[in-house]
Amino acid sequence: MSLVFDWSALRALTDGPGTGGVLRASPMDFRVEEQPAYAPSGEGDFLFVQLEKTGHTTAHMLRELAAQLGVRDRDIGVAGLKDRHAVTTQWISLPGKFEERLPAFQMDGVRVLDTARHGNKLAMGHLGGNRFQVRVRGAAGQADAAAGTLAELAARGVPNYFGPQRFGLGGLNAEEGLRVVRGESRVRDPRVRRFLTSALQSVVFNGFVSRRLERGVFDRLLAGDMAKKHDTGGVFSVQDADAETPRALRGEVSATGTLFGRKVKPLTLDAGDLEREVLAELGLTPEVFGSRKGDRRLTRVYPQDAAVTPEEDGFTLSFTLPKGSFATSVLREVMKTSVDAASPDLGGDGDDPLDQEGGTA
Repeated sequence: MSLVFDWSALRALTDGPGTGGVLRASPMDFRVEEQPAYAPSGEGDFLFVQLEKTGHTTAHMLRELAAQLGVRDRDIGVAGLKDRHAVTTQWISLPGKFEERLPAFQMDGVRVLDTARHGNKLAMGHLGGNRFQVRVRGAAGQADAAAGTLAELAARGVPNYFGPQRFGLGGLNAEEGLRVVRGESRVRDPRVRRFLTSALQSVVFNGFVSRRLERGVFDRLLAGDMAKKHDTGGVFSVQDADAETPRALRGEVSATGTLFGRKVKPLTLDAGDLEREVLAELGLTPEVFGSRKGDRRLTRVYPQDAAVTPEEDGFTLSFTLPKGSFATSVLREVMKTSVDAASPDLGGDGDDPLDQEGGTA
């Protein structure tokens, strides 16, 4: 098992040749609209600002905003990070005293859509999900095939892989992450070290999901799984897999995989055996991730409000995913290509599930 990200090494859920096609011929072809976890109350000490941006990372936009308004970086709240190579919409928060300065903010490719007062600062992870509209070009006549695959994904769930955006240009970040956990890396910046270690966590998780697909247990449960209820978010230990699997087949619950860290216990029994296979193939143990808090991540998610619109040269896909999930996992199933595999800095298709200490993964 390689540490370098490669779509071909991860098992797809759906069969068939895929539609093919080209993504991101222009930023207008990829649109992301953040779905807030709650609406601003209309009163309070903080100003919520809805921004649309094109051609900028969220970090770049916020640095320019801070410089023009004279606000400290740490006083700006954001729920997620959005792609540069797309048209994206998201909310940020500012201390209310900067409201009178906001009309003076100007930045090419960025515009203010709405403002509202609220009582709390916006925090990383405080979003419901992301709505995507993705134009696929070079796939004329493939709209029906795309619709069939999308319907299957809506019924069975999408493998919740971390997409190539998590692994950097060339998919090499996990290799440096391995050097970090072994004490061999020359990287000293704490945030960069967390980023690299997170990439290594993600390789292990992706391998676990891929093995479930290979073994025919993607939409089933194993003894020792920690399963999550999709309606309430409750997590429970699976002791009798035969008794619980019908709930998984109905889409009520799904298995979770481990993002290893000091506060998360590894899986046990049959699920633990599968998890240990992945770790052993990489020469890892749970203990090497002691610098991270850790978390659990659903092995599958369900796209909501999914639709396909035929276009002259292809089609447009529309769907909503929960926070922390990557649109590329859906696009890969539909197109059966290495979608965005070489993209250097897309930052996650929606919110960036990078910093688990911040509660977004």
